[in-house]
Amino acid sequence: MAGNNKTTLRTKGNPRIALAGNPNSGKTTLFNAITGAHHKVGNYPGVTVEKREGSRVRGETSYHFIDLPGIYSLTAYSIDEVVARDFILDEKPDVIVDVLDSTNLERNLYLCLQFQELGIPVIGALNISDEAESRGIFIDDKQLTLTLGIPLIKTVGPKGLGVDELLDCIDHAGEQAFSGRRLNYGDEIESQLETIESAIAADSAFAAKYPVRWLAVKLIEKDSNAYERLQEHPQAEKIETLARDAVAWIEKHFGKDAEIIISEQRYGYIRGAVKESVRIIREPDFSVTEAVDRFIMNRFLSLPVFVLVLWGVFQLTFLLGQYPMDWLESFFGFLSEAILNTMPDTLLRSLLVDGIIGGVGGVLSFVPLIVILFFLLSILEDVGYMSRAAFATDKLLHSFGLHGQSIFPMMLGFGCSVPAIMASRTLKSPRDRIITILITPMMSCGAKLPVHVLLAAAFFPANAGTMVMFIYAIGVILSLCCAFILKKTVLKGDPTPFVMELPPYRAPTLRGILWHVGEKTWLYVKKAGTIILASAILIWAITSFPAYEPPPGTSGGEAEDSVRNVEAALEHSYAGQLGKFIVPIFRPMGFGWKLAAASVTGFAAKEVIVSTLGILYRVGTEETEESEGLRDAIRSDPEMNPLAAFVFMLFTLIIPPCFAALATVRAEIGWKWLGFELVFLLCLGWLLCTIVYQLGSLAGLGALL
Repeated sequence: MAGNNKTTLRTKGNPRIALAGNPNSGKTTLFNAITGAHHKVGNYPGVTVEKREGSRVRGETSYHFIDLPGIYSLTAYSIDEVVARDFILDEKPDVIVDVLDSTNLERNLYLCLQFQELGIPVIGALNISDEAESRGIFIDDKQLTLTLGIPLIKTVGPKGLGVDELLDCIDHAGEQAFSGRRLNYGDEIESQLETIESAIAADSAFAAKYPVRWLAVKLIEKDSNAYERLQEHPQAEKIETLARDAVAWIEKHFGKDAEIIISEQRYGYIRGAVKESVRIIREPDFSVTEAVDRFIMNRFLSLPVFVLVLWGVFQLTFLLGQYPMDWLESFFGFLSEAILNTMPDTLLRSLLVDGIIGGVGGVLSFVPLIVILFFLLSILEDVGYMSRAAFATDKLLHSFGLHGQSIFPMMLGFGCSVPAIMASRTLKSPRDRIITILITPMMSCGAKLPVHVLLAAAFFPANAGTMVMFIYAIGVILSLCCAFILKKTVLKGDPTPFVMELPPYRAPTLRGILWHVGEKTWLYVKKAGTIILASAILIWAITSFPAYEPPPGTSGGEAEDSVRNVEAALEHSYAGQLGKFIVPIFRPMGFGWKLAAASVTGFAAKEVIVSTLGILYRVGTEETEESEGLRDAIRSDPEMNPLAAFVFMLFTLIIPPCFAALATVRAEIGWKWLGFELVFLLCLGWLLCTIVYQLGSLAGLGALL
């Protein structure tokens, strides 16, 4: 070990701390415990990779935390790893807090040793320490601190234990004399590194920009990014020659690849450190994880169990969500009645009842279902089942040309396509990333759920949950089939192997689950109050103008004349004219002009489809004798039947996603693939829905379903 240099925090009183670590180390849970509600979500500059930033104020110090993506090494292959590495090298945080899984310390320390070579103070958070103790694993944190030369604090993220001690360490990080300690790779390798380091350090400006020790090691490891950064050095060619000569000498001397030798040196030191500071007091008599996995991960049962779990999630969502959804519908109906009975017949009343309540109210009625679905999926994620789902579907995905890890973006697609598309950044192969991004929008996201629920409840009330589950399953099947087609045509190649750890089952925390549910539900509600509200007002305007004058003799006094006049006014409006103009394109799929118009407005956001239908069917307007729910209004439409409803659900599932998701596709893989995605999904949606409707009509399913 060498390099006992003292450092000082660049931003004393307002330190910037990078929170880093391996996946499944509890990093995000610890981040939430530290920052509480004081965090924001955005993207790293230049890439659509989600980052979380949070703050914590204690005394006169304001700590600014940046939650980096979970990584295993600073040798970057996936976009996640690139982002984490580039942030540390380019942004130079004051402190790196490396979150270590105490139950798997040996593997986690591999990344920690690399952090120590960056010349930035490092603090180790021995997270999940309570679980390690319950397994009979005792970590002597004081001994490990002396061995590694960095402060180590035992933490328990879900309970917030160790947070104050961690902040104390951050306060004094710049004063720690051992912050700059680093691993000694042995005389043979160190002699080669010393030559390279001296050559790099000859240019002070370059040495101030990049950590000399880290760069020298990465050159020995043949890291392509390190060689790219080296080109900024005025003596780049000379240093590159020194590095390649050093690699050749090391590989000849040891008889192995230089990267493997560096890795072995690190793990050798880690094993020694762990042996000195970690004791297994007792072997656990019973492992819940192993016992459950014998059933859950059985090669014959894993896939059926996965399907059964999802089916249970949807059944429970409808069972628990039906009553609050009905209450909200009744509330918005009551609100409409109250306005109709108290306000004079003006455009403002029409805007409030037909536009805002009929449009936005219909979307907000589905908030209970969104909350329950996100709650159940968050439990599965926090418990550790989602990783098992990836393994359960790995073999199936490989047969369709997908990487096993593609299941994560696909599963995230059940919530929202935007983060799901972003999640593809964890795939190392560009081909796997492109295929995953192209098929992910076919998953039924939370925005499509209100459309599916509305039509399933209206036309399949006895089996609404099963019907929605069926639509979700169709989305998965279609995405797999499309992946297979892409693999055989425009994106030929073999999927890369899938290697991933299975985290132990952990009891979810109510705070963590509520945080996830609250964040996602708020995004849904905020969308209803902004994009959908603006869309609803626009749709109300194009359905209300130009004004319609009933012909003589039909004053609207009779109920039949009133309904006829409402329909005539809608058909006379700009929306009606647009719908009738484009309806020939949609007729082969069984859509009338109202569904055709709703399909077009749904391109902005799928929830807008419900708003459009609520306005077009004039739910709760003065022309009806009593407030009528949207489900009842659609069911009473003579142009609608169960087959048409099913085909419309299918069409909503397949057509291109919302504008935000399309923008994310462009940012991730470019304009060319965005154009391909638009044409592909539009053609697939129209062709498949036309075939289903025509065959269903020939078989008489419109009346039988």
